[in-house]
Amino acid sequence: MIQGTQTALDFKKAAERLHKVITRTPLQYNHRLSRKYDCQVWLKREDLQVVRSYKIRGAYNMMSTLPQEDLEKGVVCASAGNHAQGFAYGCRQLQVKGIVFMPVITPKQKIAQTRMFGEEWIEIRLAGDTFDDCAQAAMEFTRRNHMVFIPPFEDLRIIEGQGTVGCEILEETQGIDWLFLPVGGGGLAAGVGTCFRQHSPNTRIVGLEPEGAPSMKEALKAGHPVMLTEIDRFVDGAAVKRVGDITFSICREVLDEMHLVPEGRICTTILKLYNEDAIVVEPAGALSIAALDDYAEAIRGKKIVCIVSGSNNDIDRMPEIRERSLQYEGLKHYFLISFAQRPGALKEFVNQVLGPTDDITRFEYMQKTNKEAGPALVGIELQSRADYEGLMDRMDQHGINVTEINKNDKLYGYLI
Repeated sequence: MIQGTQTALDFKKAAERLHKVITRTPLQYNHRLSRKYDCQVWLKREDLQVVRSYKIRGAYNMMSTLPQEDLEKGVVCASAGNHAQGFAYGCRQLQVKGIVFMPVITPKQKIAQTRMFGEEWIEIRLAGDTFDDCAQAAMEFTRRNHMVFIPPFEDLRIIEGQGTVGCEILEETQGIDWLFLPVGGGGLAAGVGTCFRQHSPNTRIVGLEPEGAPSMKEALKAGHPVMLTEIDRFVDGAAVKRVGDITFSICREVLDEMHLVPEGRICTTILKLYNEDAIVVEPAGALSIAALDDYAEAIRGKKIVCIVSGSNNDIDRMPEIRERSLQYEGLKHYFLISFAQRPGALKEFVNQVLGPTDDITRFEYMQKTNKEAGPALVGIELQSRADYEGLMDRMDQHGINVTEINKNDKLYGYLI
């Protein structure tokens, strides 16, 4: 029982229900990160879960507690991601008919993955161009057909199932000084946070959100859940416009702080985990590790745990992930350049303005007539962040008429 809530979560019974269905994921010591931050870094690898995320825990825990007459009517969910896959796997294990609503724009890869986990026990319906429209269609369908809706986070049984992640951590190790975990709707944070407050009260718990979707941070600031007008959906596993009422009421009591992580740094973390640790994570799965740079001094010499929440990352997203990483690291820049309309102007730019390791990765004229060329869109990749100042100095010295697109969000969104 958490003071200030009407919640009693029985993680032991949830673990018993989940025992034969989920994978007990490893808690792994990471040597590279431990050396980097001069502390003990342990990773709870929910990316190795049977459906490659922790979401199966909550979905199955809720479904397995439903009365038989409700199960016979069937269950419904709305999701284009990890919740849909956990739900589908749960339907197959329980041999229950499930309807999965997904937005019309859902990538075929995610539809195929969901169908693979659910097999003949699920039906996928595409509805709405946005998740909100899709969720509304799912709720209306649920009411009309007297079925049971399985939400992604806003139910005590969902929270209870997600909380078993924390129980497994504490069964394997004690004396944890810091716990870092991602926050989307708040189900994982509410469950794991409750478990830690009960059994490891001295652990400092940090919830993490992407900068472009600070729904829990804004809710805590306001004292109640708020609806964000718009969000950056890039970190799709942790990007919601509004956290749950139940999850908020628990998180405000169990979390010590909320912290925002830039999307670009999340991308850099994804690439480093892949290249240096052979760990494949989705953007939300990298949140807990991406935050460590901001806590480097505080965690030195401490024992910390980062929850790696999932690995459902579409390979088609890798070019965008690399692009965001390069821009965050200051290695990729876009410019609108009006070259002088005379022979040799472009050659002079390449020979005299670009540095020896600077590389043009994109070049196209924005408009062109018979009389003159318009400004050119030029993408330049640098070898070092420090090279940027020299590049801009040489542009100034040579009188280059240039507009930096990276510093103009509207222009960047339109052109890049």
